[in-house]
Amino acid sequence: MPESKKNTSVPATVTKPKASRPAVPVRPHKQAQPKTDDEGPRNELIAKSARLFREKGYEKTTVRDIAAAVGMQAGSWFYHFKTKQEILVAVMEQGMRRSLQDIEAISVQSLPPREAFRQLVLAHLKTLLAPHHDFIPVLLYEGRSLDKAERAKIVALTNRYEAIWDEVIDALHRSGDWAMPTKLDKLFLFGSLNWTTQWFRAGAGMTIEELADQTVAFLLRTAPTKRNK
Repeated sequence: MPESKKNTSVPATVTKPKASRPAVPVRPHKQAQPKTDDEGPRNELIAKSARLFREKGYEKTTVRDIAAAVGMQAGSWFYHFKTKQEILVAVMEQGMRRSLQDIEAISVQSLPPREAFRQLVLAHLKTLLAPHHDFIPVLLYEGRSLDKAERAKIVALTNRYEAIWDEVIDALHRSGDWAMPTKLDKLFLFGSLNWTTQWFRAGAGMTIEELADQTVAFLLRTAPTKRNK
């Protein structure tokens, strides 16, 4: 999707200082806690709100629209959220945390730069193009609807997301795989990846994995990797 410095996006759409990848503290193992009874309805509320925000826009979506989509009475969702903006923040935060979890699971430091880059591209495309990932356009275009404090929370997550990409792009530059590095590399990269939501159609002749390979081949100007079917 087109990038705008006014919006909070996935990622590289908010003007901010370059972040370094944060250290992840080792935490003692904790026994998984059982889900509370209201977690299911809360998650459904977030998911249905994300779809409405995507289809109608945040400003045009009313609290009655949200209640109707979830099958609640108009005021019932206040049990989970105090304001409509709290729902918007939850949509963005939940989506970004899941995306961050996906790329943090990639051992980028133990992989050759080219393969680490391919895996990041693949993970990003899966986030963009997977069904029911309505938070992506909401994240791209509704950042202006957040107040300063809430926007800072989302920016902190995008900083962490981009720091992992920065690490791999820097490794590509050092290795010579990215032959002509510029200060705009990341903007061009995410701009082209995010725009795939406008034209890619699953089942129309190319898988997301093949799209990732073609993307890497285009960006690094190399022959795409042949994979066993």
